[in-house]
Amino acid sequence: QVQLVESGGGLVQPGGSLRLSCVASGSIFSINAMGWYRQAPGKQRELVAVISTGGSTNYADSVKGRFTISRDNAKNTVSLQMSSLKPEDTAVYYCYLQRSRSPYDYWGQGTQVTVSS
Repeated sequence: QVQLVESGGGLVQPGGSLRLSCVASGSIFSINAMGWYRQAPGKQRELVAVISTGGSTNYADSVKGRFTISRDNAKNTVSLQMSSLKPEDTAVYYCYLQRSRSPYDYWGQGTQVTVSS
């Protein structure tokens, strides 16, 4: 089993910044990728950003240029630096981990990000 603990969510004004962090623990073994998903009111859960152990990244078009994902493989952590935040970024953000053995997929409990003036 793998546990994912998220931190950094909260309330921020439009144009502000926020940094989310996620730490993995437990029977991690080897990580293929880590990332962040989000689910806004009335919308489906969507991929925000993902990073492989090798460093390859993918971002949702809506966050490109504003969000940056990073990871520390040695510490089993992933972070999401969010800048120029918009009200449309308001959502519950979930940390995601894919490990190299079954069960493969793990999710954090989610952390609320609210962008409002």
